[in-house]
Amino acid sequence: MPECTNCGGFVTERYVRVFAPDGLENVRVCPNCEDKLRDGADVRQARSKRT
Repeated sequence: MPECTNCGGFVTERYVRVFAPDGLENVRVCPNCEDKLRDGADVRQARSKRT
């Protein structure tokens, strides 16, 4: 079952297909992560709190 490698949260296979780099089974960050976010192809620290 796919999961977020940052927070361990559940993500769907479709989400992984769209947002994970080719060849990875899990995403590096998901919408539930409060401390990190995707910035293009990179993952970076969030600059402000996300709600």
